Amino acid sequence: MLANFTFGGIKEQRVMKKIEAIVKPFKMEDVKEALTEIGIEGMTLTEVKGFGRQKGHTEIYRGSEYTVDFLPKVKFEVVLADEMVEKAIKAIIASAKTGKIGDGKIFVLPLEQAIRIRTEETGESAI
Repeated sequence: MLANFTFGGIKEQRVMKKIEAIVKPFKMEDVKEALTEIGIEGMTLTEVKGFGRQKGHTEIYRGSEYTVDFLPKVKFEVVLADEMVEKAIKAIIASAKTGKIGDGKIFVLPLEQAIRIRTEETGESAI
């Protein structure tokens, strides 16, 4: 998707994507290092809870059994130029994959525009 955006009299036409990757918490450092190694300088990390096919699990606490539906995960958000997407996906998979259920998901979304607040740069130069 091409972003056509006018800001401050400058018309940008760039292709950018946002990657959201949800992974196991103990893989957080591995994923961060893998993304940094391929040249990604900025990312956002959020601690989240969720479930997919694994549907949580049961635990016993003080003699009572209960179901834990939402499991702890971490979500990386990365905005990058279109030509970096495949590289980033491969890096995330290589660093987050354990081969067991619950390894996570990667979502790739089109991004219309990015603006750096401090300098008002737009498009790829803002990321």
